[in-house]
Formats: sequence, C-alpha cells, structure tokens
Amino acid sequence: MTRERAPLQRTPMAKLEKVARFSISLPSGLAAQLDGMVGARGFKNRSQAISEMVRARLSELKVESGTGSTAGTISLIYDYRKRNLQTTLSAIQHKYYLLIVSSMHVHLEHHQYLEVLLVQGPPRQVRRLADELITCKGVRHGKLQLTAIGIPPLL
Repeated sequence: MTRERAPLQRTPMAKLEKVARFSISLPSGLAAQLDGMVGARGFKNRSQAISEMVRARLSELKVESGTGSTAGTISLIYDYRKRNLQTTLSAIQHKYYLLIVSSMHVHLEHHQYLEVLLVQGPPRQVRRLADELITCKGVRHGKLQLTAIGIPPLL
C-alpha cells in the first residue's frame, strides 16, 4: 500500500527567487572591509550585502540610462578664493536653471565651501550639468547622486 503525501501548504509570502551561485575573489583588505560592513549594517552574511549593493547599482544605472525624469543632488567642495570660480559655477548653473530646484552652500574651514544643488530632470542632462560643475578648475570634490527611481517632471 502506498502512502499519499499531503500537499505542501504555501505560505502567503512571495515566491522565493531562484538563486544563482558564483564566487568572487577580493583582495584580503577589501574582504575584511566587507566583513566589517556586514556586521555594522546588520546583514546576515556577505551574500546579502553584495546583493543589496548590486541591486542599488543596477537601479542607478537604469535611472542614468533612462529617458524619464529623475531627482538627485550635486555636491561640490571648492576653495572660494579661486579666481573666477564662483562666477564660472554661477554661469553654469544659470545655463541649466531649469534643472536646478534649489541650492545652498555652507562655509567650511580653510576657505572651503560646500555647495549642494537639488536637481531634477532627464538623467543625461543632469549628468551633463554635474560634469560641467565638477570639472571646473578649483573644484576639489564633486559628486552626483541620483535617486534610484524616476519621478514626474516639474514642467
């Protein structure tokens, strides 16, 4: 006599995604930093941390290559004493005024400004604005940070 098995009961949770396994090689120092981040951020393991990082970067790439509208920030650190730098930065911002929602700057120590622009628009145009600002002679550090999702345009 054959025993019939009861059907497996499904939980209301979403289906688990199939997992692809692969290995990576990292310099030991980088692996140690990864392990430190895993512990500090509360990930269960390296795989969970790396999955989150890959997911975030792929999402960023999708936004950057898209044709919709996105929002983000452009952060700049520069020496305000650099000749004509503030005039140049201002001229660039006027050129792209439709992309800039708001800006602010704060005085840091040793003649440094931190300027943050809140931007919104097509990713390629926002990237062009950021590149023009960041590559100005006298800008010591600059970074564009886009949101991971597209948003409706302002205009």
